[in-house]
Amino acid sequence: MGFQGRLIDISEKDYFNKFIASSVKGHVLQTWEWGELKAKTGWQPLRLMVEEEGQPVAAVSILKRSVPILKKNIFYAPRGPVLDISHPGLFSFLLEEIKKLARKHQAIFLKIDPDIPAKDPLWHEALKREGFRGVEKGEGFEGIQPKYVFRLDISPDEEQLMKNFHQKTRYNIRLAERKGVKIINNGTREDLTVFYRVLQETCARDRFLVRSFQYFADLYDLLTPPGFTRLFLAKFEDKVIAGAILLKIGDKAWYLYGASSNEARNTMPNYLMQWEMIKWAKSQGCTLYDFRGVSGDLSEDNPLYGLYRFKKGFSGEFTEFIGEYDLIFQPAVYWLYQVLEPVYYKGVRKLISLRKKFK
Repeated sequence: MGFQGRLIDISEKDYFNKFIASSVKGHVLQTWEWGELKAKTGWQPLRLMVEEEGQPVAAVSILKRSVPILKKNIFYAPRGPVLDISHPGLFSFLLEEIKKLARKHQAIFLKIDPDIPAKDPLWHEALKREGFRGVEKGEGFEGIQPKYVFRLDISPDEEQLMKNFHQKTRYNIRLAERKGVKIINNGTREDLTVFYRVLQETCARDRFLVRSFQYFADLYDLLTPPGFTRLFLAKFEDKVIAGAILLKIGDKAWYLYGASSNEARNTMPNYLMQWEMIKWAKSQGCTLYDFRGVSGDLSEDNPLYGLYRFKKGFSGEFTEFIGEYDLIFQPAVYWLYQVLEPVYYKGVRKLISLRKKFK
């Protein structure tokens, strides 16, 4: 019978999500709902499924975006595709199906950044064989998705997990408890407003850009009903002083966004909140907790070293992913895109800076 590929529509949303959730390398960024979220920011999702003997064996949620100047499109599969790379012929077949879509949609290239460790030999061989080009973005947060993360196996019992934490981390968790910090693990839609205020405070302090409130509202509205997201809040003396958004699918959970107020920072709310998030993920059947991005530059004079030290304290495994790879469909246009993209984003950053200056 062989492989068969087809686009999935909304009537098979649950079928698509079930395969993503049950796959070893399934990721919440490949779910139907994540595609709907990105659709609200200018992307168009395309969901492709490959079946063998009527059973799903590969899937990819591709985000399509137009490049107006070139009158072409780009394809991006965040943390995809999802498949067993050792399955003979499967990756090649999936890429042929994607190439058909690329011709139809005038796509310049496909960008992927799968949830695969950097040292995975099968993926390296497959990417080389299929003609992908590695796109190195440096050791910081230059990539679309973080290349370096901390990941924690949360299958041990809570007592053993706590015992494995660094001594300072255990101390800070208990300090927060002694000082009366309380963690809410089921923040509501109404709680998003106060979370966003604290997030704005965090981004101003740490000099990060912050997405609009509408983005977070859409994220909550789309990903909460199927159980893919959870809002956590830390309260001290009845005031929210920290918050976090957790993503979850199958047996995996990800710490997506974190925020902390300038007030009561000595109560160490983020340590206790992470511990409660880990315990909650464990209670939901998760065995992997991903702290998400850290810098690949581990020197102590790196401004981001504090973030690394905080996440390292939970004794997760420092993990380097395989990174970003492009499969080029239109070489000449791809070259032109590579030239124009930095100029475009430099202009965007300058415009944002000017808007802030004259606010």
